[in-house]
Formats: sequence, C-alpha cells, structure tokens
Amino acid sequence: MPHRVLLADDDRAIRESLVRALELEGYQVTEVDDGVAALATARHAEFDVLVIDVMMPGVDGLGVCRVLRAEGDPTPILMLTARVETPDRVAGLDAGADDYLPKPFELDELLARLRALLRRTSADAGPAASRMLRLGALAVDPGARRVWWRDAEITLSKTEFDLLELLVRNEGLVLDRATIYQRIWGYEFGSDSKNLAVYIGYLRRKLEQAGATDLIHTVRGVGYSVRSA
Repeated sequence: MPHRVLLADDDRAIRESLVRALELEGYQVTEVDDGVAALATARHAEFDVLVIDVMMPGVDGLGVCRVLRAEGDPTPILMLTARVETPDRVAGLDAGADDYLPKPFELDELLARLRALLRRTSADAGPAASRMLRLGALAVDPGARRVWWRDAEITLSKTEFDLLELLVRNEGLVLDRATIYQRIWGYEFGSDSKNLAVYIGYLRRKLEQAGATDLIHTVRGVGYSVRSA
C-alpha cells in the first residue's frame, strides 16, 4: 500500500510540482492550500506523514502542528520554511515538528527526509519497542512512546523521544554527531548544521523542568551521552 502524504502549502506552483513528484515516487498525496483545511483533513483521514509549509493563511504551519500535537496526533511532520535562523527552528520544534526543510530545497533532499521519517515510524513498531528502559529515576517506554521522571510524565515530540531513546539505549557511551544524525534522521546534515544542538537543548529543558538535571552530557568535539547522577 502506498504511503499517504498530506501536503499543505498555499503556493500553487510549489504544491502542484510536489504532488507530481511525490506521486511519481509512489506516494498517495492529498493537497490543501491553507492551515484550516490541513487541520480538517488531518482530523478526518489517516496519513503516514504530513508536509506542511510554515507561512499559510488562516492558521499557519506552526499552528497546525501545535493543534495536532495537543490533540495527541503523533503523525510525523516535515515543516517547509523560508525561515532558517535558530529561533525559527526552535519555534518549529516547540510546535511539534519532527524535521524541517528550508526553502528553496532540492527534491532529492525532501524525498530523503520523507523516507527517513517513514523508516523511524516503521521502526517504532518493531519487537525492541516493547521493552521498558530505565536510567535512574527516568523511565522510557518505547512501545507506548512515553517518558516519566519519577511519577511525572514528560511530553516529548516524536524526534525528541527518538533522540532520548537512542541515548538511553546507549547509556554511558558517547555517540558522535554523525552517528546520531544517521540514526535519527537517516542522513548527515553537514558539519555546520545546528539541528542536533537545537533538539538537545530543547530536550534538556523539558527534562530539567521535570527535575531530571544533568542527564545529557556534551563531549566537546565529539557528541553526547547520558548517565545517571
């Protein structure tokens, strides 16, 4: 069965070219041209991945992400944006996006990012996903995709959860940046990418707000590791 994609972009030329390209790759695409239509469509049909532009009339892409995540919709979201500064990336992560792609972009990169998101979704259902992981007072349930610090549950986006799960599964080991990019996103972003650092920072803040301090450690020039205090 073909993967189902919801594409939301108010630029008709971009939307139509992406629909043609995605359909040629075997995707089943539903297209809408604003955020209100995106929310209505996502609520009434099931999709494997959402591709959402940030700048749309009515409800923008960030608003679409926030509403869907607040409603408990875990569908992977790839955000298309002309905004590439760090505060704009953080806004997208705060809203619940799993990945972002700055405009203008190459079609091959968009297709690669979609494949990576879909691989991660498929891996979530594997046998290893059923075993509870523990690190001190931190509990990670890969099957239910839920996290607790002591008795307090921590709400994470899909990518935040994937990143924390990867680190906890490799407790005490230092994972280099290239390995993390490959395991989480399925490809290397490049040496100047700040994508991983942004996710690490936001994940740290959520853990610290729950009382889990000093779990994620930065090894300068190498990568990251987790260990209990």
